[in-house]
Amino acid sequence: MKTMVQEDHNKKMKVKKGWLAVEVGLAEEDDGDHGGTRRFVIPISYLYHPLFRRLLDKAYEVYGYHSDGPLKLPCSVDDFLHLRWRIEKEPNHHHNHHHSQHHLPHALFFHC
Repeated sequence: MKTMVQEDHNKKMKVKKGWLAVEVGLAEEDDGDHGGTRRFVIPISYLYHPLFRRLLDKAYEVYGYHSDGPLKLPCSVDDFLHLRWRIEKEPNHHHNHHHSQHHLPHALFFHC
């Protein structure tokens, strides 16, 4: 079963059970409309995926554990969309992620 990651244009929208709001983007990506960041709603199962956990580790290094609002992820929107694609293309990504090796492509960078 494929899970949909939703872009949340309404920042006050209530997040459904089993989902998590994240804020993605870098200051140098300022597109005028979103101030360089975009908000997405992702399934909680992403938190257990090895690729996403690397991004969470980087988020901890950059922002620490305490933050108001959605979880902030220190990567470009394009890199986040690529990461989401990598996770979603795996069959049963929320069930078998502990059994395989995952390597980020060299083009996928998490910024400080």
